[in-house]
Order: sequence, then C-alpha cells, then structure tokens
Amino acid sequence: MTREEKSIAIKDLTAQLADVNVIYLADISGLDADTTSNLRRACFKAGIKLEVVKNTLLEKAMEASDSDFGDLSTVLKGNTSMFIADTANGPAKIIKEFRKKGEKPLFKGAYINQEIYIGDNLLDSLVAIKSKEEVIGEIIGLLQSPAQRVIAALKNQPNKEEGAE
Repeated sequence: MTREEKSIAIKDLTAQLADVNVIYLADISGLDADTTSNLRRACFKAGIKLEVVKNTLLEKAMEASDSDFGDLSTVLKGNTSMFIADTANGPAKIIKEFRKKGEKPLFKGAYINQEIYIGDNLLDSLVAIKSKEEVIGEIIGLLQSPAQRVIAALKNQPNKEEGAE
C-alpha cells in the first residue's frame, strides 16, 4: 500500500467511525471459508457491516476521529475484523451464535454509544443489552397493561338490568 492509499484508507475509516455508535472488534482468523461466508451472510441479514481492517490504519482513524475510543486501540493486535451495526447487541448475538461451533470469532472489544467494552468475558453481558426497539416495546407493553385491565374489568361487570326483577 502506498502512502497515498493509506491516507485515503484512514480518511475512509475515520468517516465510517464518525457515523456510527456501535462498533465491535473481533478476531475471525482461522475460520474456514465456509464458516467465514456464513458469518458474512448472517451479518448482512442482520444489517451489520463486517470488514477486515488493518490495525495501524484503524488506530490512526480512531485517533483522527472526533469520538473518544479510549483504550479500545489496545486490542488492535493480530487479525481484526470490525462489525458496524445500528443495534447494540446485534454483533454480540452473532459472535455468540458462531462461538457455539468453535472458539472463534474471538471478541476483542466494542464501542457502544460512547462506552468502551474490552475483553472476551463481556460478550454475554453485551448480548443481554436491549435494543432501542426492544426497550420501547417493553415500555409500551407496560403502559398498555393497566388500561387493558380496566377494560377487562368493565367488560366483566354484571349487567344491572338483568338482576333487577
């Protein structure tokens, strides 16, 4: 890669980092072609962009970005793949699903809504994060519940006209 190509790649990565709130870093090296293809397909179906990146270019893009990636650059060793998503738990679910078949992908770290998560031991916690849509659904369900109880109680009231003989 020439200097100019590296500069362009860093600018592209910096632009990508500026537009997202959910970034996962993982090591997918060692996966066979079929498994890698299935991983990419699963990411595509979930609306997650999967991209293999060069550590030094990603580190420079993080430094150039307006976002604070804190210590996330410390995990940039070995092979690194970047998962970019809209939902906070989407990449974690896919990584966990593929880990049932083996030890890879290995979760390295994540940047989720300005919070940094580092270490494979946090994967289960990240799977449990609820998406914005799930939280809104739960709130709507909680708000509807009392109204539904009142309506059900009113429907089950005995009719006063029938018992007035």
